[in-house]
Amino acid sequence: MADVIEAGAAPSDAPPTGAPARRPRRGPGAGGGWAGGATPYLFLAPYLVLFGVFGLLPVVLGVWLSLHQWDFQLPNKPWVGLDNYQELFSSDSLVYGDWWQSVRATLIFTVGTVPLLMLIPLGLALLLNRSFPGRTFFRAVYFAPYVLGVAVIGLLWRFLLDANLGLVNAVLGAVGLPDATPWVTATPWAWVSMIGVTVWWTSGFNAVIYLAGLQDIPGELYEAATMDGASTWDKFRHVTLPGLRPVLLFVLITTIIASAGLFGQSYLITQGAPGNETRSVVWYIVEQGIGQNDAGRAAAMSIMLTLMLAVVSVANFRIFRYRGD
Repeated sequence: MADVIEAGAAPSDAPPTGAPARRPRRGPGAGGGWAGGATPYLFLAPYLVLFGVFGLLPVVLGVWLSLHQWDFQLPNKPWVGLDNYQELFSSDSLVYGDWWQSVRATLIFTVGTVPLLMLIPLGLALLLNRSFPGRTFFRAVYFAPYVLGVAVIGLLWRFLLDANLGLVNAVLGAVGLPDATPWVTATPWAWVSMIGVTVWWTSGFNAVIYLAGLQDIPGELYEAATMDGASTWDKFRHVTLPGLRPVLLFVLITTIIASAGLFGQSYLITQGAPGNETRSVVWYIVEQGIGQNDAGRAAAMSIMLTLMLAVVSVANFRIFRYRGD
């Protein structure tokens, strides 16, 4: 027996020669079987259900409506195919002029607000990122307007900017400036009013996002730049901006989408004046879908607006992507 052990014989529990080796059993957490593969989806199920009901289903329903003449007052909803889309590009259609006028108004507002809402909140974040007495108080003050609803903001500034009874013109007149400026009834003052109110209202939100991004940049990078003799501008250009690149992309995309969704400021402050020059796309879509009871045409306009924003978002992603991506 000793000779056999010294010769390196297999232990007594080893399988006999020629017998197949036993496969180790997989436990429930080893990833085998149907249960292991379905576990991630079970955790995602609540989100997937909510996303499907409130995200995908409305999109599918919107596309379906856009392919019909969906008048709520008529019993039949005839199939029209792409006619609702073709009307948006046909100069002899009833909605062509008003549709592109609303697109133009939304584009003017977006071009006017996005650069300001990128730069002003960044400057505020850089100031609020420093240590000084009352920093928490000023953070709250700059963010406070954002907690107000668009109805409150719109009605408040509608009265403040009134050409005859508004406080803004009264203050301007008290200091010797023109006191009859038509802030909400004539262009370009109507655009100045809407853009200015929007920047005042929403700058605090973007500033908070920037501030969170600034606090994630390692302080060692600034220390190393200081030791290398970098100036304040060099630190901002080569440390701050690269560190904020993902945040800049997020702020840019969300700001463009929010500006393109203009409704409350146009509806409450200028009321579309003068004429329909400041009537936004969303306002016109609501007018068609609810005021004119034409859900099919309104759905087609919504799909077109979504496609426009998707193209802009893809372009922004390509511009701001990292070189190594």
